[in-house]
Amino acid sequence: MKYVDEFRDKDRVAGLASTIAREARHPWRLMEVCGGQTHSIMKYGIGELLPENVELLHGPGCPVCVTPIAWIDKAIEIGQLPNTILASFGDMLRVPGSRTDLLQAKAKGGDIRIVYSPLDVLAIAQSNPDIEVVFFSVGFETTAPATAALLLQAKLKKIPNLSLLVCHVLVPPALRALLDSADCRVDGFLAAGHVCTVMGYEEYLPIAARYQVPIVVTGFEPVDILEGILSCVRQLETGRFEVENQYARAVRKEGNTHALSLMKEVFQSTNRSWRGMGEIAESGLSLQPAYAMFDAEKRFGPVLPFDEVSSGCISGLVLQGVKKPPECQEFGKKCRPENPLGAPMVSTEGACSAYFRYQKRESLHG
Repeated sequence: MKYVDEFRDKDRVAGLASTIAREARHPWRLMEVCGGQTHSIMKYGIGELLPENVELLHGPGCPVCVTPIAWIDKAIEIGQLPNTILASFGDMLRVPGSRTDLLQAKAKGGDIRIVYSPLDVLAIAQSNPDIEVVFFSVGFETTAPATAALLLQAKLKKIPNLSLLVCHVLVPPALRALLDSADCRVDGFLAAGHVCTVMGYEEYLPIAARYQVPIVVTGFEPVDILEGILSCVRQLETGRFEVENQYARAVRKEGNTHALSLMKEVFQSTNRSWRGMGEIAESGLSLQPAYAMFDAEKRFGPVLPFDEVSSGCISGLVLQGVKKPPECQEFGKKCRPENPLGAPMVSTEGACSAYFRYQKRESLHG
């Protein structure tokens, strides 16, 4: 298959939906751990095609959404300093911190710039040698290799005015944390295809075996998602708990070995707090000692712990698949994309954003 239309074919979609309805004889709850998949599910009405006994839950598949308030506040603090440029992906600018966001800090005079690639930050630092340039690097395994490439180049070119506020997180530890939770409702996972193009899926094998859950690496189009759901259902109905690769056109078991070697060179795993989920062991990335000179926390002070207090937002429960966005009393009311109470409403990969954008408008207010 070469063209995207083949993965949106109505007849194939209808056939897959019918097969799922026929083969799903028990109630199953499946979680996608990818914001892109969540948006596809809502955009194409995939949930409405499924039988009532197959429910889709939305997990922590948005790296912007799980970035803690403390890290947002630190980025804002740095972005407001004189003689400093803070570079960030655009998704981060409207994510709420404890008092404000990066976009408001920019409006008040902070030199905060949107970049589309980590290597854009290298050009900014080279063009402004007398100014400290800080990159707020956020993302799953998908974006970490490009951040690693940035630091390899910065070290090679001996650029002294560049540093990183590193808030990359890793998916497999988050799955283990979800499965260890007393509130876990998940029978099987649809794993994020783009993450697995980098990391492969070998790390999922012990998770599937230990927790007795099927994990299916899945793409982003309707046919991809329905094939992933069907694979999960077939495993559950027959008592199998394996890792399958629906997204074989892009994902290999071993992943992208070159990208993984870049990450290993630059990063080491560390404990990391996730917004709405708390600290998860070995779920984040920090810089290897050989790259410590690029650590923004060493130049501008550490990220201080922050006790997150809810303002009526249930994004933590949404990120864990315990609740869905319309169950929040503020969804579509006080919490809207132009005035988000939580990150999942503002991020282009957030579940709340997906529901607000694609759900029938009359359903927003119950």
